[in-house]
Order: sequence, then structure tokens, then C-alpha cells
Amino acid sequence: MVSIIVPVYKSKDTLKRCVESLLAQTVEDTEMILVDDGSPDGSGELCDKLAEEDSRIRVIHKENGGVSSARNVGIEAAKGNYLLFADSDDYVEQDMVEKLLGGIGNDDIAICGFHHHYQGRDIVRIPEVPGQSGEENFLALYGEGFLNMPWNKLYRAELFKETGIRYPEGRIHEDEATTYRLFHEAKKLAFLDRALYGYYTENGGSITSVFSAKRLQWLTAHEERIAFFKKNGYEKLLPAAYRKLCDACITFYFRCTEQVKDAEELKKELRKRLETYRANGAAWIAALPLKTRMGYELFSMSPGLYAKMLQKMQETS
Repeated sequence: MVSIIVPVYKSKDTLKRCVESLLAQTVEDTEMILVDDGSPDGSGELCDKLAEEDSRIRVIHKENGGVSSARNVGIEAAKGNYLLFADSDDYVEQDMVEKLLGGIGNDDIAICGFHHHYQGRDIVRIPEVPGQSGEENFLALYGEGFLNMPWNKLYRAELFKETGIRYPEGRIHEDEATTYRLFHEAKKLAFLDRALYGYYTENGGSITSVFSAKRLQWLTAHEERIAFFKKNGYEKLLPAAYRKLCDACITFYFRCTEQVKDAEELKKELRKRLETYRANGAAWIAALPLKTRMGYELFSMSPGLYAKMLQKMQETS
């Protein structure tokens, strides 16, 4: 049986679409666990109503603790041999579970592509891996961004039990801190070249939405990831990992507008972190393109001049 875990919070307008797509699966041996994370908008009541209409749905009501807490509650409650996660504002293709089950075999995780619905566009993302070694696959998935999200994957339930891996509670960007650890612990991965999940983001997405000090947790998650890569011998991933950190510092800096609380202090912190990352990661940043490294140097000297140069480059491109 496949246990499908859906954290629910302030999703009254989208939950039914998500649930209907999950109930329409061509595989019937599923259970759906809707974890109402103390939602104040009536989503919890909608969960109960949907459960009354289909016996495959179970509802767990809990105090608000964040999406990580909701996923962890779902993991503990799951009865299936396999776990699948879905966000309550997304949808899945009718044969997603069937295809992932058919692909996973004796592997620990099966990964499929997804539709990214963003600003009216449907961007199809398919995992492309060389399939020659674990590190090369890891590098390819990291570069494509597939080490982050939990929801386009089917997991063997024992993987969570054997490793004790759970989503970090009390933090945002929880996906950034978890999925790569599961990939590392998995003995083997399976890949499907079809987009079977539909993912929606608001304009700007998670990293580029309204900025606050909480967004620094994204940097923390990636600092932990770099430490993990170093400890476990994923040297080839370090140039890209440090680039993500440095690029994020610059992106976040320019999102600290006057409307952002403590904007000037956050800007100072971001410039300080960038210099720390450049110092600690110098050996791997040296492998990045010269233009990228020159950009970091220019920003360190003068963020204002960096912004002007970037604008000129965009106007001429």
C-alpha cells in the first residue's frame, strides 16, 4: 500500500483539486493522510468532509507547527509500504502512483519529473542523470534542483524508519535540509522520464518572495548541506554548492528594500556571510567561471556598482 501524506494549512481553495487528483489514481491500494496543521480558514473542516466521502482518507488535526511537523506526523501515522508526499495546492497525474510503483522495483526512491506552473507558464522538468555512479547522479540531480522537493518521489517507508530522518521542525526551507540526506542513505534510485506531478508557485517562488530575517534559514540549510557534502566525499558538488550560497547572498541583499524590517542590518549580515563563504570555499569557488568570480569581487567592493553593471548587461543581452 502507498501512504500519501498531505500537509494542510490555509488551502481551502485548492485542497479539493489536490485530493481529487489523488483519489483518481489508477492504483487503488492507497491511503491518504490529510494532516490539518491548525489551519484557521476552514481547511480542517473540509478535510473532514472529504474523509466522509471516501474511506481511503484519514484526517489528523494538530496544533500549528509548520509543514515539517505535519509531514513528520504523517510519516508516523502511515501504514503503507511506500510513502508519497503532496502539497495541498498541487495536483498529480492520474497514473503517478502506478508509474512510480512500476519504476521503483527493489530501489529505495523513485523520482519523476514535474510540471512547474509559474506566471501562467507550464515548465516541464525531467530528471536527467548519467546513471554511471552514485556521485555523478547526485551531481546531476543537484544541478537540476531535484535534491530539494519531497513531492515528486516515491519512498520506501523503511528508509525513514531505518535512518530516523525526519523534516526539521520550526524552520522554513525544510526540504533543503532533508531530501539530499535521504538520497545519500538510499541504496539505489530509480528515475522516470515523465512529468507526473503538478507544482504551483506564486510569482517569485519561495526564495524571491517577500524577504525577512527568516529567509536566512535558507543559507543555514545550505551551510549544513556543504558540511554534509564534505563529510561524505561529494567533492564534485562543492563548487555548485558554494555558488548557490554566494548567489543567494547577493539576491537576498537586493531584496532588502525599505519595506523590509531591519533591512540595513540584514544587508550587513549578508555581505559578511558572502565574505565568509568566499573565504571558506575559495578552493571550490576557484572552479567557477571567471565572470562569476569577478561578479562576487565587484559586489564585495560596491553592491551599487554591481547592480549598475548587471543592469547594463541585461539591457545589452
